[in-house]
Amino acid sequence: MKIVVAIDSFKGSVTSLEAGRAAEAGIKISAPNADVKVYPLADGGEGTCKTLTEGLGGVLKKVEVTGALGNKITAEFGEIGNLAVIEMAAAAGLNLVPENLRNPLNTTTYGVGEMILRALGDGCKNFIVGIGGSATNDCGLGMLTALGFSFGTGIFGRDLAGVEKISRTEKFRGCSFKVACDVKNSLTGVNGCSAVYGPQKGATPEIVAQMEGWIKNFAELAGEKNSVAGDGAAGGLGFAFRVFLGGELIPGVELILDALKISDDLRDADVLITGEGSVDAQTLQGKAPAGVAKLAKRLNPKIKTVAIGGGVEIGGGGDFDATFSILRAPVTLSEAMKKSVAEKNISETVAQIIRLIN
Repeated sequence: MKIVVAIDSFKGSVTSLEAGRAAEAGIKISAPNADVKVYPLADGGEGTCKTLTEGLGGVLKKVEVTGALGNKITAEFGEIGNLAVIEMAAAAGLNLVPENLRNPLNTTTYGVGEMILRALGDGCKNFIVGIGGSATNDCGLGMLTALGFSFGTGIFGRDLAGVEKISRTEKFRGCSFKVACDVKNSLTGVNGCSAVYGPQKGATPEIVAQMEGWIKNFAELAGEKNSVAGDGAAGGLGFAFRVFLGGELIPGVELILDALKISDDLRDADVLITGEGSVDAQTLQGKAPAGVAKLAKRLNPKIKTVAIGGGVEIGGGGDFDATFSILRAPVTLSEAMKKSVAEKNISETVAQIIRLIN
């Protein structure tokens, strides 16, 4: 029996690989001779950098960069050979900005560019970039300035007002940027970055209207009259990657699964064990466990796909043949989320699942 394990993290409890190893231990209880392949799993959001880097045998590096407010912070990114894995939120995330200071006029993506430069200096030519959770609406102005593009203005959202010309750089010719992007927002308009996401970043209606005009001008100067889905991600950072760096905007789950090269093992596997902390209706809306189950069924219609979680609100559905809660007795949430408890519950539940399948 061949079993592929690809479980997303149980946030606040166990990492993706810790959950996977616990499941593997349970499999070996019921099927000692099973061929088990454990993969990390993420969807391009928070934790993707660490999950991918550790899962693929890379190294995590720390670098001092410019934070969203212009202050110096320490950010972490991953390197696997000549591949760099970067989360923009590590440098310009909304979680790094106190609520009373949130204002997209005063935030920048400059630190994201500094992370890319550091990886480039280390010899990286290929980049996977997660762009969720931004505090910015600068259309990538800060990042691009750090990378050597020139706009004759500053690096913050408010400086979009002063952009009158664009000078490009060829420094990144030959580099590949794959951007994990799950939002479909256009750059401007009622579904654009300013209107939809500006308010949660501290923008008043007046600021939204101002930035809308500045970003339209920025796009025209860049020679882009037509926006595509995803351009509005991370305050226009999707647009910056696509237009200035030749980046490809890809749904996060698809991008991560491709990077993991999981397809070969799914093609001839008998069982897929996946899951996350809470398996619910949101899981079916393109989150990582649903993504890997969908891929598994497409490649191998006979494979059995099972999802596990701490809380389970759906009984199968989508591409899941079955779903199981790992909780084995009534306990408090804090007790259930203890690392040792979660690992034990994952192992024992998966052991029972494999015993039943056998």
